[in-house]
Amino acid sequence: MKKTITGNKDTKKEIICTLGPASMQKGVIARLEELGVSLFRINLSHTKLGDVARVIRFIQSATSVPICLDTEGAQIRTGNLQEDKVFLADNSIVRVPRKPVPGNSRNFNLYPADIVDKLKIGDFVDIDFDSVLAQIIDKKRSCVLMRILTGGFVGQNKAVSVDRDILMPPLTKKDRKALAIGAELGIRYVALSFAGQASDVEEIRAVSARNASVISKIESIKGVVNLEEIAAKSEALLLDRGDLSRQIPIERIPWIQKDVILRAGKSGTKIYVATNLLESMKAARTPTRAEVNDIFNTLKDGADGLVLAAETAIGSYPVDCARMVSKILRQFVNFPNGYPAKELERRDSFLLVEPHGGALVDKIRNNFDEREIKGCKTLMVDKTVLLDAEQIAIGAFSPLEGFMTKEALESVLRSYRLPRGTVWPLPVVLQIKAEEARRLKSGESVALALKNTGEVYALLHLEDIYTYDLAKFSAETFGTADDSHSGVQLLKKRGNTFLGGKIELIRRLPSGHKHFEITPRQARMIFENKNWTRVVGFHTRNVIHKVHEHIQMLAVRKYNCDGIFIHPAVGPKKRGDYSPGIILKSYELMMDKYYPAGKVVLGAFQSYSRYSGPREAVFTALCRKNFGCSHFIVGRDHTGVGNYYKSDDAHKLFNYLGDIGISPVFFNEMHYCKQCKTYVEQCAHEKKYIQNINGTEAREILRSRKSPPGWFMRKDVSKLVLNEAKKGNRVFV
Repeated sequence: MKKTITGNKDTKKEIICTLGPASMQKGVIARLEELGVSLFRINLSHTKLGDVARVIRFIQSATSVPICLDTEGAQIRTGNLQEDKVFLADNSIVRVPRKPVPGNSRNFNLYPADIVDKLKIGDFVDIDFDSVLAQIIDKKRSCVLMRILTGGFVGQNKAVSVDRDILMPPLTKKDRKALAIGAELGIRYVALSFAGQASDVEEIRAVSARNASVISKIESIKGVVNLEEIAAKSEALLLDRGDLSRQIPIERIPWIQKDVILRAGKSGTKIYVATNLLESMKAARTPTRAEVNDIFNTLKDGADGLVLAAETAIGSYPVDCARMVSKILRQFVNFPNGYPAKELERRDSFLLVEPHGGALVDKIRNNFDEREIKGCKTLMVDKTVLLDAEQIAIGAFSPLEGFMTKEALESVLRSYRLPRGTVWPLPVVLQIKAEEARRLKSGESVALALKNTGEVYALLHLEDIYTYDLAKFSAETFGTADDSHSGVQLLKKRGNTFLGGKIELIRRLPSGHKHFEITPRQARMIFENKNWTRVVGFHTRNVIHKVHEHIQMLAVRKYNCDGIFIHPAVGPKKRGDYSPGIILKSYELMMDKYYPAGKVVLGAFQSYSRYSGPREAVFTALCRKNFGCSHFIVGRDHTGVGNYYKSDDAHKLFNYLGDIGISPVFFNEMHYCKQCKTYVEQCAHEKKYIQNINGTEAREILRSRKSPPGWFMRKDVSKLVLNEAKKGNRVFV
């Protein structure tokens, strides 16, 4: 009885990937699985029988995605050669012996060996996909001789076809042994190459696992003619356009594809399409427009899935190929009737993590008419208020559209969620003195101006004016009402009255680092341009030291990320902190000299520390989710202050909240071990070999005009900081 082959859970279409030398790595396999691959293919034509069990076990150890054994089938191939390729000259005579020989331009084998007995004088032989055309001119007891009519290069294990049907069994001896190994190791998917008739399908089913699903490959005229009877015995069909074009002129293949897909659909059998889907991407990171168009039209024809073969087996960019197919699939499924106007402007990929709440907030007013604020009341606020307004407007705090109302604040403090249920851990409020609030009323628009300059930067559409007990606010936000806590101090200075409402940004705040301040949309555009979909974010307020460098690169490797987004906070800081400029310069130095090329994007986060420990750790992660990060590094005592939080409090809150759409990458306190000669969370060596590293200690060493040891901070980085201080440039606040 035929069984159903399950499609991709997101698109209902399937991606089948062939694994080979370019992709037979656990990290690559994990990325392919993440991109929606529903079946991994082992091509027996390119896998030695002695390696079959090892390859199966390796793939099974790396993924839960099923494996398909694709048989050699009824196909002739070139034998082994002494070199990767040999040149066969026009009009030369080539000997094809029955017994194995070291292949060269005058003498090489065909596989299977007994095919020599089936060749006849006069047969035309096409070798290596139209590279060479030859004719059999003589037949001897030990060999056949062929004259090269059209010369060219030929590789080993390459396809060979003859201009007449040669009866060959549907399975080779190697196929039968490999299928038996697969059955023992739990392989439940098999592909039958060169399926020609229903009995071929019955033959492979008889030697495969009892519950195996059979994918019959249509790659010969016979298979096209007998498609319905083959489909009736198969779980799926696979149209191989490459091998089929050896028997059918290439200009007819588009019509054959449409016909085969239509007939498969009528039979109720799934149909996949293979060969040259992304041929150019074997050597390039991006496809041609023609290839993208071909894939889309193949889906439009009705194909249930797409097969990547050489692209992922031997190509230079297997993950990029799967990513491109996945992106095209998402476009096909999400916009079956064309694009709505708003989507035409979208530049980021559907494969990047979705913004928090589903969409990026955009509250920037372009072409603002200054006359609109003449009738508005003006509220003088400090820079932190306007920084929050700016981050809300550009979408960094999505889904927030403004400062929190009392309902939203109480919901966040009580349940770590906004009133509609979206996870949000941190209050984002506009706090003023009671006397300032007396002249304001709900329903009006208020111009927010920077103290000292009077420059208006945003409009607040006031919805709520309310009070809140500051001691309670402190305890719920910071876990303490202690006046020595930096966050509590700031909160109590600002008064107990709050304004809630949506904002509109009139203009961006000035900054000496504006070229680093990329918006979430711009970050996503950069990641899309780099073909990144798996990005780890890193939040910091320190010049880089060796532990930070270590955990950054470890996170990229461990989670198979395409790159890292270094995003230091450059807003107002407390006394003794590094200045924003020196932090950015230290990372620019790292990018120029030490980070792996193409793996790092540096941006400036124009925000400030709240010092709320666990709540702020989740908040900083959600912000990076909006920038397009799929992962976020959460270190020891992340965004904490003093001894108010335990080192793993942030980790516990992430675990409590569950899946928030960005994966935390947890690190505990890291040390340098002189014996291990690396950075570790713990090891078996004595304490005398363990050296502690933290940002506070680094600042103190550098403030004393000394250079930390090389295992603590790169010499180039410490030299940069000390030289800047010597020049009189601001290094510390």
